[in-house]
Amino acid sequence: MQNATGLQKVLNKIEIWGNKLPDPAALFILLLGIVMVLSWALSGIDFNVIDPRNGQALVINSQLSGESLTTLMSNMVKNFAHFHPVGVVLVAMLGIGIAEYSGFINTGLRALLSVTSKWLLTPMIVMIGIVSHTAVDAGYVLVIPLGGVIFYAAGRHPLAGIAAAFAGVSGGFSANFVPSAIDPMLQGISQAGAQLLDPSVVLNPLNNYYFTALSSILIICLAWFITDKIVEPKLQENKLDGDLSELPSMDPLKPEEKKALRWALLSIVISLGLLYVSAVGESSPWRAADGTLTAFAAPLMQSIVSLIFLVFLIPGLVYGLISGTIRSSKQFVEGMSKAMSGMGYYLVIMFFIAQFIYAFGQSNLGVLLALKGAELLKVLALPGGVTITGIIILTGVINLFVGSASAKWALLAPIFIPMLMTLGFSPDLAQAAYRIGDSSTNIITPLMPYFPLVVVFCQRYVTSAGIGTLTAMMLPYSLIFMIAWTLFLMLYWWLGIPLGLQASFEYVPN
Repeated sequence: MQNATGLQKVLNKIEIWGNKLPDPAALFILLLGIVMVLSWALSGIDFNVIDPRNGQALVINSQLSGESLTTLMSNMVKNFAHFHPVGVVLVAMLGIGIAEYSGFINTGLRALLSVTSKWLLTPMIVMIGIVSHTAVDAGYVLVIPLGGVIFYAAGRHPLAGIAAAFAGVSGGFSANFVPSAIDPMLQGISQAGAQLLDPSVVLNPLNNYYFTALSSILIICLAWFITDKIVEPKLQENKLDGDLSELPSMDPLKPEEKKALRWALLSIVISLGLLYVSAVGESSPWRAADGTLTAFAAPLMQSIVSLIFLVFLIPGLVYGLISGTIRSSKQFVEGMSKAMSGMGYYLVIMFFIAQFIYAFGQSNLGVLLALKGAELLKVLALPGGVTITGIIILTGVINLFVGSASAKWALLAPIFIPMLMTLGFSPDLAQAAYRIGDSSTNIITPLMPYFPLVVVFCQRYVTSAGIGTLTAMMLPYSLIFMIAWTLFLMLYWWLGIPLGLQASFEYVPN
């Protein structure tokens, strides 16, 4: 590019460097090999560290020994089948698949966007983008292009609509007031990391829910200001020269769609009402033995993933039956199958992550890193806020090269969480910090799988749009999100507002 800016040049270099990284699945194969070799090399060394789990000297267990290799082979299937994030995501996706297949999600989003006043277009699009996380990839393929269409129809620059939607869908990925599969998935990885140090630690699937719910308000307000005051004014230089006749249109809802949507929404209200009625009684079977609903042992909390499944399955099925998109049991199963067909790559990654987590835990390398890292942090005597901020920044940088949220957290949790636990910080707080760093830089990395797709959406309006255009457009969101969101977490922490259900800021060993 002849007139490439300094930012574009830097991004081009990042893209080249990032392309040299192996695929995430291959990366974890490589990391598994590194764990085996490193554990063998360090297995005979006395590090003069006491293992807090048993009070004895910490020993690094070689994963290349005959006993360790045969144990890994015999437990390989179990490691994968019992890896918490796998079942969580697959079960949730079965219900979401029906909601997507029937058209319920599509129609619901169109209905919400179609009744928004012009001055509320930006916050509404950002909010819908945030809510779309619940439907996994629906926001990328539906909300982002519709953001451009809606802004164009309102006489505003369509790229600003795309930017606002992208900021909500991806930049605010961890800001959501609707529980989704990402919550128990990250919780499962966090729990596995915490149990490397303390096997008794059990985390609630909604351990960050209050924080992410309130964060959604922050992200909506920030994105509203950035879009209207910073991004859109600068986009006036980008003249529209695309073939507007080929652009997707936001068709108004048809009578049969409105009818089906009303019944689907009513089914949600009825379902939630029944859940409330069945849970409110003191003798409710949803309650734990001590009578509480929010304890981790309570069947209600144990059923979060199943409830997410039903919250999408029921209205999706009702919508499909009334609208005619689902007419037979074959189509019902096809909707779930279609959702599962896109999970093959995820399962491949999870298989190798499960083996890596197992070998990493067996080797005690994570405990060694945690204890040595904690010793260093103690020597530095950094304030707690500085330590947490460092984790946010480091996560954001890693996110530029490794796009998968679960893959990154599977890599970082076994190191971050035990280390912070030894300093008295809870896994809940570590996970909240990770989510900020992970979300903030999603929108400026070309290595994010949907980044090229968003560039294509931009090119429908401005044919010269490219990676530099989209990056320059999204950079203000990324920087402001990371700074403001980090300060928000610090304020949240200082005020002592609960992060989520059964969550805390401090870790106190049993």
